[in-house]
Order: sequence, then C-alpha cells, then structure tokens
Amino acid sequence: MEREFKDKLVHFVQEALVEDVGAGDYTSLSTIKEEQLGEAQLLVKEEGILAGVEVAKEIFSQIDPELEFDQLITDGSSVKYGDIAFKIKGKIHTILKGERLVLNIMQRMSGIATQTSKYVQAISGTKAKVLDTRKTTPLLRFLEKKAVEIGGGANHRFGLYDMILIKDNHVDYAGGISAAVNAAFAYKKEKQLDIAIEVEVRNFEELNEVLSLDAVDRVMFDNFSPEQVKEAVDLVAGRLVTEASGGITLATIADYAKQGVDYISVGALTHSVKSLDLSLKAKLI
Repeated sequence: MEREFKDKLVHFVQEALVEDVGAGDYTSLSTIKEEQLGEAQLLVKEEGILAGVEVAKEIFSQIDPELEFDQLITDGSSVKYGDIAFKIKGKIHTILKGERLVLNIMQRMSGIATQTSKYVQAISGTKAKVLDTRKTTPLLRFLEKKAVEIGGGANHRFGLYDMILIKDNHVDYAGGISAAVNAAFAYKKEKQLDIAIEVEVRNFEELNEVLSLDAVDRVMFDNFSPEQVKEAVDLVAGRLVTEASGGITLATIADYAKQGVDYISVGALTHSVKSLDLSLKAKLI
C-alpha cells in the first residue's frame, strides 16, 4: 500500500471511528465480555468485482494489531454469491468495532470497481481508457479513485491542484479560450508547476482555437456525438491527448471508443453507483 494512500487511510479511519464509536460501543460493552474471542468472515452475496480487502486489513490492524487477518481473495478478483473474501480472528469487541466501517467501505469500493469493470469490458479491443472524474463523495475520493483503478479504469486529476483543466466557466469568465490558456501557461511558468493543461471544448470553433495554441497538452470534447468525436480526433491528428466526456453511458461508450479517442471520462463510475452486497458473519471460538 503506497505511503500517501496509507497516510490518508490512517487519518480517515481515526475520524470514522470517532464518528461511529464515540465514547464507546455500548451494545458490545454491555452484552459481551471484553476478553471474549471470536471469528468472522466476509461473505460475498452478489456477483461483482471485489475491492477494499487491503483497506479492510489496514482498518482492522489499526483498531487492534493483534487481530488475525486471513485474506482469501485479492482486490480486483471476480466474485460470486457465497465466496469468502477474508477471515478474521480475535477479540469480538474489536471485530465489531470495525465491522460497519469495513462493510461501508468495501461495499462502496466493490460497487465502483464492478461498475468500472463493465465500462472497461465494453471498450476492450480499442485504445481508449476509462477515466473517473471529481464527482466523488467528499473525503472519500482517495478510496473511490482507488476502486476505479482496481476495476481496471484510470484516474483523472485527483483534485484542483494536479492539473489545469480549463472548462466552459473558466473560458467564459476569462474572456475566451486563448485568454484562459495564455494566462494558465504564464501562471504555470511563474509558479514552476509541472502539471498538464487540458481544455474542454464545446464545438469545432473552440477546438480549432485550441489547436492554434502551443501550451495545451490535452483536449476534452464535451458532449460531442461519436461522429463528431471521430472528426475531432482526425483534426487533432495526434498533436494532443484526446478525451471524450459528457453523458456517456454503458450503452454508448463503445461507440465513442471506436472513434480513436485516448480517454473517455465517466462520472457515473462514482456518482451514482450501487454498492455490492457484502456481509460480515461472526461465530464464537
């Protein structure tokens, strides 16, 4: 688990436990002896792509380093009803303390990975890659984007700080594409930023203006039809990285991918995904 991701996870788990546990898990404290040991297993109840096992392992480790975690299925694996992702053994109190947090995260991440995998499979055989967006749950973005990766997709920018993406509002506020791009390039140079400049275009007039500028690295075709994307890709002729975006669904993504575009961004990977049905089943030792 990479350092930056783990650091974010440590902080997230601390805050999540404060939210969920508060002064104490009074139900467990009042009904189960503190020293009582038990086992539990993560049961898959629906077909999909599993994601979040490594995160679950880290969560339980933070809650109680003495818990024994036996991983049976790895992240990114196809799973079906009845599969067991992992088993855990130790104090019942600490298992139950982490139960809901682990399930919430794994169900969400697995749902995203499953959704992403469907989009990736739909464009197999083309050069296009499926991208996520910033349409994520606040403070859960690092987990949701990790799930996209596990599902076979690629991450777009993580936030407002790791790419300059000039969209329609920036263009309109700045006084046009050329004004926006020139200002962005000057700022990038002044601040010595090693980040790409991408411009969203709404029509071919804007695309031609982008192609007249030297500072742009990527261009996004917003709400273009597949036929328009093909024409736009031919016009770009490999000079820029290309991306299609705007209302693209599982039913239409293949039509876009066939037009030779490099990336296709899909907000639905994260903003309207169904969680995968998982359950943590416990038993006494």
